[in-house]
Amino acid sequence: MADFLAVLTTTDAEDKARNLAATAVEKRLAACAQIDGPVTSVYRWEGRVATETEWRVLYKTTAARYDELAAHIKSVHDYDTPEIVVTPITGGSDEYLSWLRSETNTRAPSPG
Repeated sequence: MADFLAVLTTTDAEDKARNLAATAVEKRLAACAQIDGPVTSVYRWEGRVATETEWRVLYKTTAARYDELAAHIKSVHDYDTPEIVVTPITGGSDEYLSWLRSETNTRAPSPG
């Protein structure tokens, strides 16, 4: 797995997306999270095709923090099967990737 990851999830309300994003960043499970929405999702679930409005949360994190981030998403999310999709970040500016690593470092002092 790459050292840096982009992790995607979706939820059905903007306030839920904000909570998923903020709690992960507060716990240093991700350096940042971006929220897009609303988006239209079309999917098959329980034998039928559904169309729903959702908000997308895109986290940037390290591979070292991924397992904890995935566990956090599952524990905070209210979907039976939350979407968790991982894309390796194969490159980026040294400054940004250094910041990403620093912000997900569990030994870093917590703000406030």
